[in-house]
Amino acid sequence: MPRNGHAISRRQISENAIKVLYRLHKSGFKAYLVGGGVRDILLGMQPKDFDVVTNATPEEIKRLFRNCRLVGRRFRLAHIVFGRDVIEVATLRGHHVDSGEKISKTNESGRLLRDNVYGSIDEDAERRDFTVNALYYDISDFSIHSYGGGLEDLESRTIRLIGDPETRYREDPVRMLRAVRFATKLDMNIEAKTAEPIKALAGLLKDIPAARMYEEVLKLFFAGRALENYHMMREFGLFEPLFPLVEAQLKEAPNGAIAKLMQEMMASTDERVEQDKPVTPAFFYAALLWYPLSQRADDIALESGLTMYDAYNAAMGDIMEQQCRSISVPRRFSTVTKDIWQLQLRFERNRGTKAFRFIEHPKFRAAYDLLLLRAHAEGGVIAKNAAWWKSFVEGSEDQRNVIARSANKGGRNRSSNQRRRRKPSAKSAPKSAE
Repeated sequence: MPRNGHAISRRQISENAIKVLYRLHKSGFKAYLVGGGVRDILLGMQPKDFDVVTNATPEEIKRLFRNCRLVGRRFRLAHIVFGRDVIEVATLRGHHVDSGEKISKTNESGRLLRDNVYGSIDEDAERRDFTVNALYYDISDFSIHSYGGGLEDLESRTIRLIGDPETRYREDPVRMLRAVRFATKLDMNIEAKTAEPIKALAGLLKDIPAARMYEEVLKLFFAGRALENYHMMREFGLFEPLFPLVEAQLKEAPNGAIAKLMQEMMASTDERVEQDKPVTPAFFYAALLWYPLSQRADDIALESGLTMYDAYNAAMGDIMEQQCRSISVPRRFSTVTKDIWQLQLRFERNRGTKAFRFIEHPKFRAAYDLLLLRAHAEGGVIAKNAAWWKSFVEGSEDQRNVIARSANKGGRNRSSNQRRRRKPSAKSAPKSAE
């Protein structure tokens, strides 16, 4: 499509991406803006990233840009760094025919382990995942190259894989998650042939490195489409490989408290993103895994005779370790998740005048938000406890004093998680100092 046939302007592309494109072009290389940057501009959206492809090798790119670093093993990439802005530059990919194992390799299930095979723009387009991502903006003449009917699929709002779906999913199972994410993000429908193999192949996600899955979860649940992605992932069987503990409980109680909490938590996350409020993986995993944690703590208490408080502390490590087998949660977040869990046990014990000190805890707000979610999901005693805290948190200083004194007059509420301390007998009572 020539320049006069589309609405993309260089003013819509980041200044740094334009610099990279022109330097490659002026150095005698082909250079294209590719994928989401082109797609989103054509859809009237603001691109989040601007990726570039070229026929220059990673080593040639590095020689052209002093601010370049090479990354990746599965596929070698160049990152051109402009302060906090990073332009990702890839070399056009080719086919694996007659290629040596040193540059490309797959495992027994067909997943690509190494993929440093270079080729032409036509070959590169065939290697891309979806037609709506096989769009190239040529800096040499400002034309758009569309492959596999990409422009037509943009018009009909269709997510379609390039090539045989089963083969492409086996090459990289994360493409199944990308199909879901693009469908919700772009308000498109997944083509029937593209959707058909997903349920049968969903289990392949268990073989994806846990560190990579962490990044995919951020894209799925922290971009304002968490609730839609959650429902679609469960529909296609993609949720279980990522969150097996949660899925097991959802199947046992499809209308239970965990299902209600998941619905509330996903909707709340979307609302915060829309309002430009911060969202954090620590709270996400604290809410997501609360009921698996509670169940594990109950089991430990029953088996070992520990107090519920100690049982919860023991269960926290177990639950987080199991979750990290599928999704590697960084310690800086998993530690905060455990803090939020521990504070849940303190809400009933810290009513009254202790509440003034408790609300000063740095993780109180996150723990309080989880308490409110649990109240919506469970009702009963938890809802009453949450209502007390809500009145205290939202009250003025004078109102808080009245609420706290009222709670103290009513007697200290003992938590079921707290063991009663025995009063010392007369014989064992310490003598007063003379």
